[in-house]
Amino acid sequence: MRAIRSFCALCLFLASSLAAAANYTLWINGRTGGGAIGNYSDFNYWGPSTVAAGVNKKAVDWDGRNSIATQNGKVRDALDCFCTGTNWCYIVTHSAGDLMMGYTLANYGGSQRLKKNASPATGGVCGNSDGSSQLGWNIKWVRAASGAAGGSELSDAGSWTTSEPLVQDLKTSTARAMYNHNTTRNVWFYMYAAARGTAYSALLPGQDDEVVAYHSTGGVSGSSGSSCCNPGDWFCNDLTFGTAANQGGRAKWGWHSVVFRDDVENYNHYAGGSWGGIVGVVRSAVVNTAL
Repeated sequence: MRAIRSFCALCLFLASSLAAAANYTLWINGRTGGGAIGNYSDFNYWGPSTVAAGVNKKAVDWDGRNSIATQNGKVRDALDCFCTGTNWCYIVTHSAGDLMMGYTLANYGGSQRLKKNASPATGGVCGNSDGSSQLGWNIKWVRAASGAAGGSELSDAGSWTTSEPLVQDLKTSTARAMYNHNTTRNVWFYMYAAARGTAYSALLPGQDDEVVAYHSTGGVSGSSGSSCCNPGDWFCNDLTFGTAANQGGRAKWGWHSVVFRDDVENYNHYAGGSWGGIVGVVRSAVVNTAL
C-alpha cells in the first residue's frame, strides 16, 4: 500500500511539473527601441499587441541606443525568466537585436543560470524557482529579421548620430569582431534578408533593405562586409539559401541559415509600428512554428 501511495505521489509530481512547463516567444528589438524596458507586454516597437506573434509572446525591450554590452543584462533577465527550468523559448530579433542575441549566446550561453519562475516583478526580473541552476538557456531557435550582427555601412559612414554608443557597435568591423559569431551554443539562427533599399543604397554594398546589406542579413562571415545580391545581378555574388557558401565562396557563420531572400524586392527594413516590412514576413513564419 505504501508503495502504491509513493507511486501516486510521484505521478502527481510529474504531472504538476509537466503542467507548469511552457513555451514562450521572445521579441528582441533593434536600434531606437520604443518599448518600456522590463514590461514584457509592451510591443510598441513592433505593432499592436493584439496581433498573433507566437505562443506566449513577450517583448524584450532594451533602449536601442546604448551599447550592446551595457544593455545586455536586460536580455539576460528575459532569457532567465522564460527560458530556464522546464520552459523553452523561441527567439525573434530585428536589426541590432540580432547583434544583441548573438553577443548574449557567445558570451553568456555557456554560463550557469539560476532557474526562474517566469513571473517577472517590476523591472523585468523573475524570482528563483527552486534554487537550482542550469547551463545556458532552453532555446529552440532564433529568427532574425534584417539581422545586423554583421554591422551596417551606415554606421561606418556616420549616417546616424555618431555619439550614440550603439552606432559605434554597429560599424561593420566592430560588430564582426565583437564576439565569435560561430558560437551560438548549437542554436540555429534563421536569417530573413530584405531587399527594398532606396535612399541609402549607394552606401550599402550589394542588395539591401535601406539600413542593412545582405552580407549582414544573410549571416555572411568575415571581418568586413561584402557585396551579395539576388540571382540575376551580373556584378554581384548571389546570397545563397541555407548554410551553403555564397557565390564566390564566402561562407556563412556556423549555425546560420538563410531561409528567406527577398528576390522581388518587396520588403524594407522597418516594422513601422504595424508589424510591417521584413518583420511581417518573420511574424507570419513565427505564428506557424512557435507553438
